[in-house]
Amino acid sequence: MFTLEQIIQAHSKVKSGSDFPNYFREIKQLGVIYYETFVSDGHTDYFGNNGYQISSPPKYASQVVANKSDPIQFRLDLVAHQQGKTDYPTFCNDCARSGVYRWIVRMENMTCTYFDAEGNEMLREVIPS
Repeated sequence: MFTLEQIIQAHSKVKSGSDFPNYFREIKQLGVIYYETFVSDGHTDYFGNNGYQISSPPKYASQVVANKSDPIQFRLDLVAHQQGKTDYPTFCNDCARSGVYRWIVRMENMTCTYFDAEGNEMLREVIPS
């Protein structure tokens, strides 16, 4: 099974949203089935076969996620991030401001789905192969 160190090594290559597809492929090859990232502190839970799970520590100090979601602003911020215009910390701040509580990346479906604090789906996108 994969280790947190392997995931950290793969993530160290990500400088902007434009690097995400390569990161996705690399951790999928490690055996990650899906992962869930929480905007409040940046920690991620990674899941593999047979109930295997590991969690990363928080990536930054806790931040407040807006109670009211703003899907339009979020989409604008996401596009900017995917174009390499923002770094990961900026993207996470933008997510919090727009009410994104967490996102789930599913390797089999090649999707990334963003949710608000109430569990409502804000956006689902297919990850480019």
